[in-house]
Amino acid sequence: MTEESQRSSAAEISVTSNGDLDRNPEVVFQRDSYPSVPGSQNFSESGVSTAESIPESGPYTGSASLPASPVAPIAPSSAVASRLARSFSDSQAEKGAKQAQANSGAMVLADDLKSPAMEKLDLVRKWSINTYKCTRQMLLREVGAPATVDVELEAQIEILRDNKRKYQHVIRLAQTLAAQLSQMMQTQKQLGDAFTDLSLKSPELHDEFGYNADTQKLLAKNGETLLGAINFFISSVNTLVDKTIEDTMLNIKQYEFARIEYDAYRTDLEELNLGPRDANTLPKIEQSQQLFQIHREKYERMRNDVSVKLKFLEENKVKVLHNQLILFHNAIAAYYAGNQQQLEQTLKQFHVKMKMPGEDSPSWLEEY
Repeated sequence: MTEESQRSSAAEISVTSNGDLDRNPEVVFQRDSYPSVPGSQNFSESGVSTAESIPESGPYTGSASLPASPVAPIAPSSAVASRLARSFSDSQAEKGAKQAQANSGAMVLADDLKSPAMEKLDLVRKWSINTYKCTRQMLLREVGAPATVDVELEAQIEILRDNKRKYQHVIRLAQTLAAQLSQMMQTQKQLGDAFTDLSLKSPELHDEFGYNADTQKLLAKNGETLLGAINFFISSVNTLVDKTIEDTMLNIKQYEFARIEYDAYRTDLEELNLGPRDANTLPKIEQSQQLFQIHREKYERMRNDVSVKLKFLEENKVKVLHNQLILFHNAIAAYYAGNQQQLEQTLKQFHVKMKMPGEDSPSWLEEY
């Protein structure tokens, strides 16, 4: 075999009918047997014969499978290696920049959401702890645990509660009296109309029917005046109970809750003081001492507020009930004595405005 025929057969690549490379084992083996060596195209120029450089080999007569021994690796070009290294480093840098940007965005978002979210979470946590402590303290009180009690203040509060119940009972009775008086007035008016009709149709009893008609109409008129005094009494006492006393009762509820909190944190501090004192418990004891002091000051402040409220409430209650009880007494006495002038004078004395028949109640805007 000549040198040119060996080159052509080594460089020849068979193509199948569908355009794929021919994967005949003999052709593959022959093609792989002549690796490309840099500078091989200059062999003839340097005076070295290709026949001497590449030994002649005969046709492959072994197995049809690929040779078992691996083909020697081809050393990559230094330029290619440098370009691949730069491409890899650039991709890593870009990936790192994207990751840092994503982390930065998440950090900024976390900072934006940190304030309101963490504040709400902290409030919920504090509320849960405080509720648990107060509930536990109330259960301990039920089983006989000691509680903070101001004897003098508790007596005043109990008297106020009892008076409130009694005042509400008086209001209900006065409302019943007003309803019954209103029904009696309607009956008196109807009776007066009936007497008037009979006086016109009975000449022989004209005067008698007329006297009774006038009397019933006068009683109905005086009843309206008395009803105005009773309704004014009901309204004033109801305002005293539902607004003035109820406002003080709200302060009392806040005071009682502050007392429960004070007892709860006092119990926690006592339990910690009974335990060991080491590096782990000392910070807890100090924190418990601070919380105890805060709730102690709150309890004392609420106790003083309730004491002042009760004092002013007592003064206001005496003043209001004094006037209303005199009004109620004088109006009832004048009505049943038949003293119309005294009844009207009583309403003028206490500035009671009578509601005319068919007149609507003034709106809340007209009252100011």
